[in-house]
Amino acid sequence: MHRRTIEYEVINAYNLFDPCQTALLFPNQARHSRRFIVVDGNVDALYGQSIRAYFHHHGITAKIFTFPSGEENKTLEHYLSIARALDSFPIHRRDEPVIAIGGGVLTDVAAFVASTYRRSVPHIKVPTTLMGYIDAAIGIKNGINFNGNKNRLGAFEPPQRVLLDRSFLKSLPRRHILNGVAEIIKLAIIKDPGLFDMLEMHGAPSVLNSFQDEPGGALLDRAIGGMLEELEPNLYEDELARKVDFGHTFSYGLETHHEAHLLHGEAVLLDILLSCLIARERGLLSPEENARIFTLTFGLGYELDTCLLDPHLLLESLEERTYHRNGLQRVPLPHGIGGCVFANDIQPSEVENAHQNLIHEMVKKNERVY
Repeated sequence: MHRRTIEYEVINAYNLFDPCQTALLFPNQARHSRRFIVVDGNVDALYGQSIRAYFHHHGITAKIFTFPSGEENKTLEHYLSIARALDSFPIHRRDEPVIAIGGGVLTDVAAFVASTYRRSVPHIKVPTTLMGYIDAAIGIKNGINFNGNKNRLGAFEPPQRVLLDRSFLKSLPRRHILNGVAEIIKLAIIKDPGLFDMLEMHGAPSVLNSFQDEPGGALLDRAIGGMLEELEPNLYEDELARKVDFGHTFSYGLETHHEAHLLHGEAVLLDILLSCLIARERGLLSPEENARIFTLTFGLGYELDTCLLDPHLLLESLEERTYHRNGLQRVPLPHGIGGCVFANDIQPSEVENAHQNLIHEMVKKNERVY
């Protein structure tokens, strides 16, 4: 049986819509070729004219399909609306890839369309949010929410390319920058103490300047390198104990129940802090290491609403993730900063204690502020 080799490029490509930049034309740069382009509505408002001018300059017939941003639009109905538009604009199956330009929701939905249309056509991802840049766009998973469950319908399908353009981050509000930084914090705590040191030194100024300076660029490159290092040997998740699932156990229920109030990274960060407190009580993190983690988090400027935390909801999420992970909890916990162990025996009392301890940490933080 022939086994398909998984190969795709992750490329830094600054100012993608400069006519001299050809990364978006891959693999077919011939004039009169076609591209079906799914663009986030907010991105279209900012860059739509440049996108259209770029493809016109290169003699490419481009169909621009605008997609509304937001997790609430990651639905079967929006999947079908893209599929219908694509079917009315026939492209070559192999050399005219679908191009997805937007945040993680958009790249997930557009990639799922590409993976299922005509049994898979190529696609290129251009993340325009920090969350997409660090996490959502660089793996091979895609999908939509269904029947009240996140990502219940989806596929594993590698893109041809992921094009990373830091200049998009300049247009993001601070909250959305911090949303993506949560995934960098995740990697630093569970895998890379050097990245944690970089965050302590350069994290706050990088947030302020939207990662446009060299230290910010180095932070992003190291985080992406670490993410790819974790994903590469386990692209299809044959191994269910994954370091990159740190922060993605309790956050599942938080996102599902508080979609209107929490961004993905905010839910992940609440999960990270809860998990660190469980690790501290188990002796996996020293009090000093735990303090470094909370000092870094608060220093970056997060405003976390612990009122959204409910021990019953957290335990329900743990139970759901246990089902998702084939009957074992497989919860990643930090073992020192940069180390990881997987727990299969987290007790309800530990979750409840971590919940109370997190509220206590937030009270202490607010007392320091005032």
